Amino acid sequence: MPALPGPQHCVIGFTAHHVIAAEIDETTIRQRIDPDDLSQPMSAGFLLFLAGWLGADPGTLDLLFVAPRTDEGLELWRRDDLHAHPRVERAGRYRPELAVYADRERGEPNGLLVIGRGIAGRWEMAYEVAPGARGRGLGRRLAASAVRFVGDQPLFAQVAPGNVASVRACFAAGYRPIGAEVLFHPHR
Repeated sequence: MPALPGPQHCVIGFTAHHVIAAEIDETTIRQRIDPDDLSQPMSAGFLLFLAGWLGADPGTLDLLFVAPRTDEGLELWRRDDLHAHPRVERAGRYRPELAVYADRERGEPNGLLVIGRGIAGRWEMAYEVAPGARGRGLGRRLAASAVRFVGDQPLFAQVAPGNVASVRACFAAGYRPIGAEVLFHPHR
């Protein structure tokens, strides 16, 4: 399908099917992919081919989670002074309309939560726990807190499979894996 509204092209993998949303014709895709190999759209070879075709950089392969409805969470404050934070800057490359929340009203936070619009306008969250605050469940509480900021809309999170602490935190907060995705961004 054509590229979705949002800052990037993408390949999203679900059980037994994939969505390739990019500015490339279907015939070219069908010539590059064996329909009997369900893993091929997420293979390094195909992703590099697509990146070259699009003139874009492929991001990491992330697990795609959807959040549960919950009332759990932390007291968080909206912070407009943290937009230079590396986690917020990274999230801004992927999501417009960012809102930044932290576990402290002022000063350097132990936990940071970023919520913004992603692919096709969906709500997405990202968080970061300061090194000195890790290992005490703050990531889980940040992930759980994110849901209340998007009303009745679904909330998504993308987590690199190798980031085991964040994978565990999302599972502990009740998030459910629904697929995997790779986002593409124009060359810088």
